[in-house]
Formats: sequence, C-alpha cells, structure tokens
Amino acid sequence: MKRAIVFGATGGIGKAICQDLAEDGWSLYLHYNTKMQEAQHLVEQLRIDHPSQDFMTIQLNFDSDDDVLVNFVKTLLPVNAAVFAQGITDYSFLGDEKLAEITKLIKVNLTVPIKLTKLLEPKLMKQDFSRIVYLGSVYGGSGSALEAVYSATKGGLTRFAQAYAREVASNDLTVNVIAPGAVKTRMNAIFSEDTIQEVQNEIPANRWAQGRDISYWVRSLLNKRSSYLTGQTIYVTGGWLL
Repeated sequence: MKRAIVFGATGGIGKAICQDLAEDGWSLYLHYNTKMQEAQHLVEQLRIDHPSQDFMTIQLNFDSDDDVLVNFVKTLLPVNAAVFAQGITDYSFLGDEKLAEITKLIKVNLTVPIKLTKLLEPKLMKQDFSRIVYLGSVYGGSGSALEAVYSATKGGLTRFAQAYAREVASNDLTVNVIAPGAVKTRMNAIFSEDTIQEVQNEIPANRWAQGRDISYWVRSLLNKRSSYLTGQTIYVTGGWLL
C-alpha cells in the first residue's frame, strides 16, 4: 500500500491534492493544525469514495519545538511521499512587521518543512520509491512587495529542493517544488473584487487557478514513473509573472 502525508490538507490546494491522490490509489495522512472538523469531514468523504484505502487525520502545529516534531514523525506509519501544502503569509511592509511574526513566517514556511524532511528521510528511504513535493510560489522566483519575507521563504524552498534532491536522487527519492501563481484560496480571500479582477487581467490565461489546477501537478510528481524529474521548481501560473 502506498501512503502519503499531506501537510495543510484543509487548505484549498491541500484538499484538492488529497482528492487527486486518493483517486490515484494513495492512502493518506491528512494533516491539520486547528481545523479538525474540516479534516475529519474530508476523511469521512474519502473513506466513502475509496473504501479500500486508509485515511487518517493527524495534528501538528508547525510553530512547534524540535521535540514535538521528533515525536510526531515517530508516530507515523511508513510513507512513500510527503507533500508540504501548508503555509502562511502576512500582507504588510517589512518595516511594519513584528519580529515575532517574521520568525513565525520563516519557521512555518521554511524551517520546519526542512526539519520534517530530515526526520522523514529514513521512512522514505525504506520504500521502493519515494517523493517529496513542496508548495512554493511564483513569488519565490519573482518577489512580491508587501510579502518580502513570504517571498524569501518560498525562494528558499526552491534552493533547498534543488540542493537536497542531489543528495537523495540515487535512492529514487525525488524532491520538487510546485510554484502556483494566483489561486482562489482562503489565503487570498482578503482581496477586494476589484483587486481580484486587476490580477486576473494580468494573467495570460485570463483566470485565477483553482485548487485542482495545482493538485494535478502534485499528482503527476508522485507517480512512480516520474523518477527522472527531481530538484525542479515547476511554475503553475497561467503564464503570470514569468
């Protein structure tokens, strides 16, 4: 049985990833931080649709100390893949940011994913094939004003994946980043309709992405046949900011 853990499973992209992977026969850990009911509801639906697979919720606050991360990974069953779809941002000028918020952004988006990757490596290496996918951002390649720290964390994921992929490629463990552009999720729900339309007008595809526009590529990277693609960042932006 192939099993993946999807971090950030209750987000708009995370839900779509879970649905796509379940359709491909994956059993899943669905990670959440505070949205337990949403995670449980998704698990119940997946169990109905795919009764021969296993689906379990699992809680972790990414703003946790190292001992919590170590114990979290110890509780996991064997996994073939880890998908990091969690993430936070804060729309403000750097000069207005509180130092604690900067620390949290870097920790949740970059530091803890790297630490969890280190801790998950032995479990992944035991499988006949294994995959890691990080959700980056177009802003990791084209920084965004008012999201300077967020942009830095996403750019950091790209460089980490590129370097780490070279360490583990001979073990059939691939490491890649999917970098979305403008996606209709809760993270972007703060924008006015006028702002949403202005952004849409800049996108050559003339629309915002839906979660499944992104999850399709995660699904593809987790396929066993994708073993020769590693260390890459794939921009899924509808042609925006490229």
